Amino acid sequence: MKKLKPLLIIWIAIYPAITGILLVFGDILNQLPVTIRTLVLTLILVPLMVYVLVPFWTKVFK
Repeated sequence: MKKLKPLLIIWIAIYPAITGILLVFGDILNQLPVTIRTLVLTLILVPLMVYVLVPFWTKVFK
């Protein structure tokens, strides 16, 4: 159960973030090759997860 909480926090943070980015920028991203599309997504999502979303959800679930 101890490892379940971080897993859920990460999932709760990343699923809406990916969905939102794809809803907003999906048409533009679909025009790019998959390697560039993945690069753009990770350049946005990794800092967002590390500095904003995971700390926010960790505080919420404390």
